[in-house]
Amino acid sequence: MEEIYYTLKDGSLMPRIGIGSWHIGENVKFYEQEKEALKTALDLGVRLIDTAEYYSDGKAESLIGNVIKDYNRSDLFIVSKVLPQNAGYENFFKSLESSLNRLSTSYLDLYLLHWKGSIPLHETIRCFKKAQDMGLIRNWGVSNFDTSDMEKLYKIDGGKQCSVNQCLYNLASRGIEYDLLPNLIQNHIGFMAYCPLGDGGKLTEKLINDEIVCSIAKKYNISPYSVLLSFTLRNPNVISIFKSSSKQHMIENLKGLQINISEEDFKLLDERYPSPKKRTYLDVK
Repeated sequence: MEEIYYTLKDGSLMPRIGIGSWHIGENVKFYEQEKEALKTALDLGVRLIDTAEYYSDGKAESLIGNVIKDYNRSDLFIVSKVLPQNAGYENFFKSLESSLNRLSTSYLDLYLLHWKGSIPLHETIRCFKKAQDMGLIRNWGVSNFDTSDMEKLYKIDGGKQCSVNQCLYNLASRGIEYDLLPNLIQNHIGFMAYCPLGDGGKLTEKLINDEIVCSIAKKYNISPYSVLLSFTLRNPNVISIFKSSSKQHMIENLKGLQINISEEDFKLLDERYPSPKKRTYLDVK
């Protein structure tokens, strides 16, 4: 797979296509299948893996750690997240150390605050900065922050060093396009899209069976999932992470990303699912 990148503030390159891990490792019955899917992604050239201490109570990180030990760590870009209740002086480094141990790595390429909580942001930023100075993380960012949250972050000492904001974004959930994405671009902050295929339930079913999505998929001989992924990657400032729990689906989804969908076809999707004309509440999952 030909990799595409976003350049972070420190000049490092972050792959724009990655694998998410929400719910993986939850059920031992699917462990080997999920492990095979991850290995397939890495073997096909994916280098970005997103996870969190919250996912399956750390089991997702452990599964990923089991997989990546067979690969060159320096070739990978690993992202994890700290829970808001652990994002202060008392628990931050305990959480970070636990994540590193489960992932079998000595550092994270990116560490995110999973969502805003009661611990003051200035305290969390100081923890991020210390972790960087210690070589435990390369960059830091946030998740589920809307425009007003980002504006508050910028006013805090060190807040403008935020590298990435991760939020829900897909064809049917385009709220970030109105003001959040332009705000991030203006401040050279990458946007990371989670749930690019929908919610994994009724919304995903609706999208992959949509007449326009299916007609575009048929035109390019790719899966509807690949159409949805390509839509989120349309903007060069967007990084997209998707989850696929089977080897075959992983192959199909990634194969489709080698096809360049025309702007004319993207406009058909825009007509079907218009970008918002006013500020909306961001979808969160």
